[in-house]
Amino acid sequence: MPSHLSADHPAAQPPGRGSVEALISQTRRLKGDVDAVRRDAHGDGSDPQERWQRALCDLALHQLTDLDTHLGQLRDGPPPVPPTADAAHIARAVPSAPRHDSLLSRVGSAEWNLLTDEASWSAELYQILGRDPATPALTLDELPSLVLDEDRAKLTAMVTDCLIDAKPIDGEFRIARPDDEVRTVHMMGEPVLDTDGSTASMWAVLRDVSELRRSQKVVSETRDSLQRHQHRAQTEHRLAVELQEAVLPPWRGSLRLPQQGPAALDLAAHHLPSSASALIGGDWYDALELPDGQTLLSVGDLTGHGVAVASGMATLLGAVRGMAMAGTEPGQLVSWLNQLLDANEQPALGTAVCCRYRPETRTLTWAQAAHPAPLLFRDGTGRRLHAPNGVLLGATSRASYQQAEETLEPGDLLLLHTDGLVPGRRSAEPVTVEQLLDLAPRFGEAATAQDCVRMVMEEYGETDRENDACLLVAKVR
Repeated sequence: MPSHLSADHPAAQPPGRGSVEALISQTRRLKGDVDAVRRDAHGDGSDPQERWQRALCDLALHQLTDLDTHLGQLRDGPPPVPPTADAAHIARAVPSAPRHDSLLSRVGSAEWNLLTDEASWSAELYQILGRDPATPALTLDELPSLVLDEDRAKLTAMVTDCLIDAKPIDGEFRIARPDDEVRTVHMMGEPVLDTDGSTASMWAVLRDVSELRRSQKVVSETRDSLQRHQHRAQTEHRLAVELQEAVLPPWRGSLRLPQQGPAALDLAAHHLPSSASALIGGDWYDALELPDGQTLLSVGDLTGHGVAVASGMATLLGAVRGMAMAGTEPGQLVSWLNQLLDANEQPALGTAVCCRYRPETRTLTWAQAAHPAPLLFRDGTGRRLHAPNGVLLGATSRASYQQAEETLEPGDLLLLHTDGLVPGRRSAEPVTVEQLLDLAPRFGEAATAQDCVRMVMEEYGETDRENDACLLVAKVR
């Protein structure tokens, strides 16, 4: 059988053993690094990005493992070839061969002699295809019998182009093993020409790439899942932003409520988004003139993020406005808010402060549900109002909420806020209060509520915060 190596060009000498050993060492170090990254990717599999990252690591490990194996084969040189290709010699060679699921069995070779119609397979190829080494190697005409129906045309086209047009073979097809396992095989080969230029035989290297293709499929699926998750997150974020903007009071700058009367409140408010723009929470602020001339002031926070939380916040804020317009006192109002949240099909928790201001007596009546109490600033000093009893909204269905009263004086400043106003202090609310109270001298010099909001923004508005926050300032005229 003519060799596929040209007599005019001697065979390339194998690379030095030392250089191959260095490549093997580098590959194994890289495998260890990738495996360490894979192990560090903790999670329960619910995060699409974590699944995608883990799939990429698995794919890289498969490829590096194959590279390690192939470099080892290159270092060790070609396996010994039996003196003949008959089944008996192949069978005798099999006991020392690796198992069908080992890395060394993933690459096999074959040669088909077109002049004698003989086929010669390596022991590894028998293992890849799941064939009994004692049986004769399949001819090119018989080989398609192992291939899945939908891939036979592809194999036939590759072999035909090689034999007729002398084109190299480089393609994949799937085979069905006798144990019904389907494997993906990558075949690379070339025609071997006779002295007259005709095709005398065809040689090929066949590689089992099933695990590699499975890993690539997992990467593709997790990438698609991640993209769908990101698209859904972007859509939900846009909806949450639009819903939040639609629900929060539209006024900007200062607002006077009630619009008539000498003891009106000068109001200003601001919403501060979280540093992670995707986290749209359930914080709200509100100021509303009521039919009896009183003014409603409220701030609150529904736990969580996203469209569902923004929608729940809109529901609570609508309920606050409706009950306040009906004349409900703050204690009863917060109690009904708790029942509303408790009756929700989706469990949720929230905090709130609700106040009614009577301008004729300058009396502030308020109630709270596990929320930071309003801060009162007077004559350059500040203090936290003593909070009446009130538990977290949605924590228990039979909670009762007390209310308290505070008489305000002309020039007084009332500051209502949600957690997270001072970044990094969500779990240390008293510290947050102290930092805000430190602004009292500056507030004493402010002419309007808007000036006070601006001072808070200058102090805390540009720093990173884990959650969004709301600020409402009311100054008694």
